[in-house]
Amino acid sequence: MNQPNVLLIIADQWRGDCLGYEGHPDVKTPRLDQLCAEGFSFPHAYSATPTCIPARAALYTGMAQENHCRVGYQDGNRWDYEHTLASTFADAGYQCHCAGKLHVHPLRNSIGYHSVDLHDGYLHYYRKPGISFWDHQNTADDYLYWLRTRRGAQADVIDTGIDCNSWVVRPWPYDECEHPTRWVTDRALDFLRRRDRDKPFFLTVSYVRPHPPFDAPEAFLSMYRGRDLTPPVYGDWDDPDAIGIGGYAVDADTGPLDCDQRTEAQRGYYAAMTQIDYEIGRLRDTMFEHGLSDNTIILFVSDHGELLCDHHLFRKSLPFEGSARVPLIVRAPGDCLARAGYTGQSRTDKAAVTAHVAELRDVMPTLLALAGVDIPDTVDGVNLFSEAPAERELIHGEHLAAGGSVQFMVSDHDKYVWYSSDGHELYFDLAKDPGETHNAIADAEYAERIAYLRGAQTEALAWREEGFVENGVLVAGRPCRPVLEKARRDR
Repeated sequence: MNQPNVLLIIADQWRGDCLGYEGHPDVKTPRLDQLCAEGFSFPHAYSATPTCIPARAALYTGMAQENHCRVGYQDGNRWDYEHTLASTFADAGYQCHCAGKLHVHPLRNSIGYHSVDLHDGYLHYYRKPGISFWDHQNTADDYLYWLRTRRGAQADVIDTGIDCNSWVVRPWPYDECEHPTRWVTDRALDFLRRRDRDKPFFLTVSYVRPHPPFDAPEAFLSMYRGRDLTPPVYGDWDDPDAIGIGGYAVDADTGPLDCDQRTEAQRGYYAAMTQIDYEIGRLRDTMFEHGLSDNTIILFVSDHGELLCDHHLFRKSLPFEGSARVPLIVRAPGDCLARAGYTGQSRTDKAAVTAHVAELRDVMPTLLALAGVDIPDTVDGVNLFSEAPAERELIHGEHLAAGGSVQFMVSDHDKYVWYSSDGHELYFDLAKDPGETHNAIADAEYAERIAYLRGAQTEALAWREEGFVENGVLVAGRPCRPVLEKARRDR
């Protein structure tokens, strides 16, 4: 067979439950629903380190956080990995291009791509005084440079007046064709036009949205105006002291108390998703016109989710479903699936493949296996169409937050959470309580299971340099850092 092409679509901050195909009551995603119906949708996919930088380290390298070493969010750390997804495809003879967000350091580090049309959104680290990347002539961001050639040297991605982590909503102030979501698709389509027809391609299309600012064009916002949206979920463990008065949050990670602002945030978030869904339609239509549909592997994923006011929380970094669970959809030609190990035919066979817990580190080995490319020995993830996912019961996740590190163990049906700051614990039976409304840590019926998960958490952290484990017991109050000094495999 001809080598298959590979299309990797990444959305930033897209919750795992926000697909019509998965039964979401409000968000409209017809093109992604079609992709789910044609392929495989993994309902237990997680981001083990749910913010942009550490999540993308797992996605681009196939490593667990214990080996890519990023366990919190910190800009300015150089990306220098032996094998990346793009470099591995490049070594296999693929023409590799990225349109959109990379979020690596330094900004123009190509991490193995032959070419990049870069749009990283609004990055605070690179906006510091004295950094020339952001003036009109020297900006490292290709989209921002393009926008300024059209709208003037002062044009910016926050011209709506909305902060890039805000729940506030306002329509995009310029033409729809100038929105960054549309620009990313345009650059991807231009790559398809000018690609080398003698080589297979690995094309990454990486959208900054639905990450705030919630600034979708009015056509998409209007689709959700006036509708009664399903309210966020709350639980018996929520912290009411985290919420301010009059709808204002105590800090950036707590959501609005005001019901109107909460609903507006949902509307802005869903509108950004529907806009991306339409852009995916443009991608797929163009691929059909180019005769690429039958020989292209497509994978859609996000780096992490968005709490979107669940439990009075906003943004990400925490281990709860809104933040840590991500969409993961794979559509591939039948011969690619067979090569990767899939032998099924029916819906039941598909369900057996997607029933197991998955993580961002699995994207790289899965795509390489489908394409028939050797998987580097640095990869910790597994090919999701092999037998390996069934043998992996738990995913260990973590992130710096709440004054320390929030650690978690998650399976396809439950989750254990441990706060390193003060040692308090949470346990959720996700099969019965997918909204995580009840902390069952003290429920006698789960005592044995909780002890097992606590033991698994202890084992996962026993080697760590922070000293999270002492004499076989989890120890709270240890100082934490966002980047480990040394990978586990190097110790």
